Amino acid sequence: MQFPRLLVVRQKFPDRKIVDVAATVRAELGASGFAGRLKPGSRVAIGVGSRGIHNIATIVRKAVEYWKEQGMRPVLFPAMGSHGAANAAGQAEVLASYGITEATMGCPLISQLEVVSLGKTSDGIEAFMDKVAYDADGVMLVGRVKWHTDFAGKIESGLFKMMAIGLGKFAGAQRYHSYAYHVGLEHVIRSVGRQVLKSGKILGGLAILEDAYHNTAKIDAVPVEAMEAREEENLALVKTWMAKIPMDLDILIMDEIGKNISGAGMDTKVANRGVQGQYNPWPDTPRFQRIFVRNLSEHTYNSSVGMGMADVVTERLVKRINWEPTWINSLTANTPAAIRTPIHFPTDRECLERIAPTVGRLALDEVTYGWIRNTMELTRLAVSENVRGEVEKNPILEIEATIDCEFDGAANLISPFVPVAVD
Repeated sequence: MQFPRLLVVRQKFPDRKIVDVAATVRAELGASGFAGRLKPGSRVAIGVGSRGIHNIATIVRKAVEYWKEQGMRPVLFPAMGSHGAANAAGQAEVLASYGITEATMGCPLISQLEVVSLGKTSDGIEAFMDKVAYDADGVMLVGRVKWHTDFAGKIESGLFKMMAIGLGKFAGAQRYHSYAYHVGLEHVIRSVGRQVLKSGKILGGLAILEDAYHNTAKIDAVPVEAMEAREEENLALVKTWMAKIPMDLDILIMDEIGKNISGAGMDTKVANRGVQGQYNPWPDTPRFQRIFVRNLSEHTYNSSVGMGMADVVTERLVKRINWEPTWINSLTANTPAAIRTPIHFPTDRECLERIAPTVGRLALDEVTYGWIRNTMELTRLAVSENVRGEVEKNPILEIEATIDCEFDGAANLISPFVPVAVD
């Protein structure tokens, strides 16, 4: 089978990058009034999540420094549900992979799974809080505000979800997703979040917004009394910055998926897939007939969550799977379809040759291809030369090069993409 030549294309998005992230964190926290809510010497628990957030180590380190300068005693803890294989060591390892350790942050980091019950919401959902956080005098959360992979709403992923689900650890995450099955995840996030606020422990949070280049574009110190309303405002804003693949395609190739890239392994609102196996469920998003995933990210502790949304994967991906964290992640979120094992073949070439005839084209040279490193990195992509007309009429697209679709000696694709550093 002959594969088309590829256009390496750059998407030109507005650059909203903050030039001095450390100084911005200092200014935001300095004006926040958070410290005025506590007595000097108080213990402050800083919750940090599990996604690959740009500049996260710098942001957290400056938050630690802020609290120290105010005469407080900061301690870090993972605000995660089932991530890191839902165990204390795994969650500490997730933070360490982002450069967040006791040594680098200059304060204790305590990873454990014990929680304290905060009572039940008005609709009967029991809320929980990490015991390290509960035992502190105050809690501040650091997290990214972003669209969620499973649903659309006014509140999706961000500080409020971290407060509702991340603070509840594995014990809470299991229960919350079960309730969400019936009443919806946004309702659970709001309901549990409000119950957590009643504890009086939450001081506020640092909301991080990223632009289409995955750069830190806004840092917002959100006081506790404004968390729900500000979450809606920040989510509405960041949705307008979202990067997308610029056209419909028959086959979308991804170099990797992983929990560090998206909670669902791949960003469903980029790949236009649903975690329950739906094809192209998101409106106003390009449609893809087939998805080919080549491998797992190096930072996903071999969890293969998301592979069930692919149509074909490589045998090398399947051989890397650690089923324990994969099962935990998927079953906790009630998304078993997201870990179904797709058809798989030994080489990239065979994967493409087998899947290309299934897209409904009468001639294989009419099949359209797109290729990305992962759903987080969309600045550069490759598309088959037979969509040149669509590329040239799109003002945000610039053709960088025309290349052959090259395979190595093992019949696997040679990727034109390189990793983007997280911090």
